[in-house]
Amino acid sequence: MAYRKTPAEISRLEAARERLIGCATEVVADVGWSQASVNAVADAAGIAAGSVYQHFPSKAALAVEVFRRAAGREVEVLGEVLGGAGDPVERLSRGVDVFARRALENRGLAYALLAAPAEPAVGAERLDFRRRYRALFAEVVREGVAAGQLPPQNAEITAAALTGAIGEVLVDPLAAADENATQQLLADLTAAALRCAGAPTA
Repeated sequence: MAYRKTPAEISRLEAARERLIGCATEVVADVGWSQASVNAVADAAGIAAGSVYQHFPSKAALAVEVFRRAAGREVEVLGEVLGGAGDPVERLSRGVDVFARRALENRGLAYALLAAPAEPAVGAERLDFRRRYRALFAEVVREGVAAGQLPPQNAEITAAALTGAIGEVLVDPLAAADENATQQLLADLTAAALRCAGAPTA
């Protein structure tokens, strides 16, 4: 008869896996993907390196899970803002501000998600999540056009431009960790995003 794990064992393994993902996320935020070795993650979690492989078959599999969790949370937050209260232009403005503000509050992790060199498996995830960001921006742009707040346009192209521009604008500030220019950067980035979508400016 095949051995089956008890509910207590399953719970313990799940808790250990979650802790490992949390520690790996912190390591990636501190040193980036390339330096986030299995040994570094194991040390942060206080376990032997071999124990990591009880939960993930490879470093790449662990890195992908870290990326999915962290990026998934950002997509979730952006979706809540862009689909929340207010007219489409207000939501677009607030969405850009919230996305950038969250990135600047956790610079190491945001840089890892947006731009840091990573292995191909993480690169593929990055492309997938960019598509998700684009879909969210495209929807609010379409709503703005339908409401007459934005000029007629190809919402998909505008959304792609916004996604790319926001990431590009944030790369250097995230790497530089200059706290002094944050408020001006947020204001300038939000204004640029609204201009890109054709929203009236004050």
